[in-house]
Amino acid sequence: MEQISVVTTVVDARSVADVLAASAVAGRLAACAQIAGAVESTYWWDGRMETSQEWSLQFKTANDRVDTLVTYLRTAHPYDVPEILVIPVSSGNPDYTAWVHQHTRP
Repeated sequence: MEQISVVTTVVDARSVADVLAASAVAGRLAACAQIAGAVESTYWWDGRMETSQEWSLQFKTANDRVDTLVTYLRTAHPYDVPEILVIPVSSGNPDYTAWVHQHTRP
């Protein structure tokens, strides 16, 4: 199986999620981007507890594209401290992982 990862983040508007997803896939940083939401997030910010509505994104990418995708997200993300998590996939459908690799080649 070719190694892939799922990279996740959240943003505060569906329109921002749409742009991040489309840009990452068009740039072949990810083979697929999924948007889910809205979700309620509760977190600490500036010394107080906040609750806000956010949109969740999941990007499927080849392991050799993870660093470039993370760099893109850190640059394009509107948050001061964006949540960007990388989750390595330990197993999966080999046909799917091959498809991810095929579609993340520049």
